[in-house]
Amino acid sequence: MEFVAIRLQELPEVNQFYTEVTSDLRRKGIDQWDRFYPNRFVMKKDLKNGTFFGMKEENHLIGAIVLDTNESKQYLKLQWEDHTGRPLIIHRLAVHPCHQGKGIGKRLLNFAEEYALEKGNTSIRLDVYSQNRSAIGMYEKAGYQKRGSIRFPLRKVPYLCFEKIIKI
Repeated sequence: MEFVAIRLQELPEVNQFYTEVTSDLRRKGIDQWDRFYPNRFVMKKDLKNGTFFGMKEENHLIGAIVLDTNESKQYLKLQWEDHTGRPLIIHRLAVHPCHQGKGIGKRLLNFAEEYALEKGNTSIRLDVYSQNRSAIGMYEKAGYQKRGSIRFPLRKVPYLCFEKIIKI
């Protein structure tokens, strides 16, 4: 398994990956994603910006993460510990259903932390659907601290926001 920057020409594979992850989440009663989000326009932008990274096995995408510094405006309402540094934001972290429970999510987080250090970021921030208990547990085990919750339009439940200080 290797981490790679995913290229724009891989958009069809990325779309299929998120379709399968979204279907699996919905089967589990987790309605965080749907046919409107994440969508191909969001993913195409990530790919064009060079912020989409994946873990591949036998040339198949089995884990994905987007890393950039674009925070939701909703984040301004929260009390972050790192308020003078340069946070890296995790978006759309996902593991293919056939590969869940194998530590891939943890490896994606480790990759994000190494990337943050390399790029000079001082912390990592993310939001997670409050009914996705397994994702919340993974972030807590990895040392991320809950900083509050936010709401997004058209979403029934809030998202929990987490932060991990990398360096100050």
